[in-house]
Amino acid sequence: MKLQAERIEGTNAIARHGAEGVIVNGTEHTRSVVVPWQGAVAHWPVEAFEDLNEAHFRALAELKPELVIFGSGARIRFARPALMRPLIESGIGVETMDTPAACRTYNVLLAEGRSVVAALLFESAKPSDR
Repeated sequence: MKLQAERIEGTNAIARHGAEGVIVNGTEHTRSVVVPWQGAVAHWPVEAFEDLNEAHFRALAELKPELVIFGSGARIRFARPALMRPLIESGIGVETMDTPAACRTYNVLLAEGRSVVAALLFESAKPSDR
């Protein structure tokens, strides 16, 4: 889906999203990705929902956003609260939704001038899934 996000200079708006990835600032990302409101967009080293661990969320907390939008893939799935402890202990809000909804919500919050990070899960197909 193509989004018409209002781009504020120096921020990272999501221009397009689909089952295969997102486009941010003209660059396509087809693997799990972290999209901060400003700064570098980076690969998020998560291949599958079941691989999530506390270190993945600690890396998000180090970005010091006000809110993290966790896109859990094609459907909504909630990570165990213990995994999100670094965010909770840092006073950073976290919202979980499916990845398409996370992309849309991230852009709305970005347009409002919020310091928001989208952590978007795009799961790799396992050999047995092909």
